[in-house]
Amino acid sequence: ENMRRLDSITDVDHADRAALRQMLAADFARSVNDASVDSQNSAFERVRGLMSSDTLFDVEQEPQSARDHYGPTQFGQQCLIARRLVEAGVPFVKVARAWWDSHGQNFETHRELCADLDHVMTALLDDLKQRGLLESTLVITLGEFGRTPQINGSLGRDHFASAWSCSLSGCGIKGGACYGKTDDNGQTVADGEMGAGDLFATIFAALGINPEKEYMLGSRPVPIADFGSRVVSEVIA
Repeated sequence: ENMRRLDSITDVDHADRAALRQMLAADFARSVNDASVDSQNSAFERVRGLMSSDTLFDVEQEPQSARDHYGPTQFGQQCLIARRLVEAGVPFVKVARAWWDSHGQNFETHRELCADLDHVMTALLDDLKQRGLLESTLVITLGEFGRTPQINGSLGRDHFASAWSCSLSGCGIKGGACYGKTDDNGQTVADGEMGAGDLFATIFAALGINPEKEYMLGSRPVPIADFGSRVVSEVIA
């Protein structure tokens, strides 16, 4: 969906636009003379190459056995496309699975969602491992908040920011490690509390990126992870 350009835009139009961008970028690079400009241009050219490879998004290019392995759901087929993109060199891929916001009928909804998530994530990790990609690919499964331990009047669970979990698999991560726990009711963090900055610092460390790195925006330092964040070394391989 939304992967193909409009029929009114021809190959010549597409090439002309690219040539114009390259000319403007070259003029800008000569006047600025900064390594970040070259980096941005390099990233753009990589993306442009992917734009001409629309078959990457076509799961019909995969054998039926691979499609069956991921399952018939939209989430399964999207994760199969994600693997194809990783294999082609795309550095960051996001796949979203909707309908977790279960303010009502939580148990029926999650029975279906959890089954799909378990099946598809197992297929994805197996596939990446068989292709020798898992050691260089970090797979993160998370949402922006958890769900209340209490059940509301609609048999649902509402937004809950006090305690929830996520998973990291693959690149730089110790397999089978578990960090932190809640109390028996899932109401508060009983051990191993960490914030969003700690999570991102750990992600960067797993990827071999210095989590204390800062970029300067004028005279303002901008850290890639929040100041004071720490790496959860217990889960780092």
